[in-house]
Amino acid sequence: MQADAQQMLADFFQQLTVEKRASEHTVKSYQRDIKHLSQYCQTQSITHWANLKQTDIRAHIAGRHRLGIGSASLQRELSAIRSFYNFLLKKQLADINPAQAVRAPKQARKLPKTLDVDQVNGLLDAGANSALEIRDLAMFELFYSSGLRLSELANLNLVDVDLPDKALLVRIGKGGKSRILPIGSKAVTAITHWLQQRPKTAAATEQALFVSNRGTRLGQRSIELRLAEWCKKKGISEHIHPHMLRHSFASHLLESSQDLRAVQELLGHSNIATTQIYTHLDFQHLAAVYDQAHPRAKKKPETPPAS
Repeated sequence: MQADAQQMLADFFQQLTVEKRASEHTVKSYQRDIKHLSQYCQTQSITHWANLKQTDIRAHIAGRHRLGIGSASLQRELSAIRSFYNFLLKKQLADINPAQAVRAPKQARKLPKTLDVDQVNGLLDAGANSALEIRDLAMFELFYSSGLRLSELANLNLVDVDLPDKALLVRIGKGGKSRILPIGSKAVTAITHWLQQRPKTAAATEQALFVSNRGTRLGQRSIELRLAEWCKKKGISEHIHPHMLRHSFASHLLESSQDLRAVQELLGHSNIATTQIYTHLDFQHLAAVYDQAHPRAKKKPETPPAS
């Protein structure tokens, strides 16, 4: 790529960071995605962004697909490329957005893995035997109680939680959106116990709700590791990750309430189609009940006809 093309890319990432206030994770993902496109341009001797055509984007995505890159990742790459070209169009540095009409190859939609109610109870009723486990239990109760994303829980501050009102504020959810969520009574109790322990560990100026034994905010990776350690100590063999508790929250709530819009709001989904995946989980549950209960659906061993 020519020097001016590289500068365009730098300006785009600057806009993402400063004007759009995109998260560090989003910026890094976009950088990786467009780096792959840059490598394609290099192999095709394309020296400027304005020279790419729709056929180039299709060829690039097809090549990535042949490497085994999944549909969701390719959709994200296309989204990054479209955003970059929209930026170039606004700056009048390109005439078309060559990625606009390109779609990633479709693949079967994977249903999120969830825990049933008994499994959740087994996980959360295992008991806390130390200050760190009291903290951990409060985190895990909150995941399941409020359906938080991992990043949202890690970013919670003390002022974001109102225990008397049983509510919390997610200041910056996905897409930069905030929302207010209820907290269940079990989670309120667990957080109350943690807040009694927190002053022994937290640095005086630390605002984070959940802190490490060094007194600073607990990071996302540390939370994942603490959940894995919790399962190991409590004799739970299944691999459980934080997002599985969010999925379980959504599935159990939808199964009980049948209120898709309410679940959408609680999860912070901008598109209800994202929430609808949990209706498939609910149908799987209903289908299993049907297979077990309906007299004409029960599977019986076939007996050979009499000769």
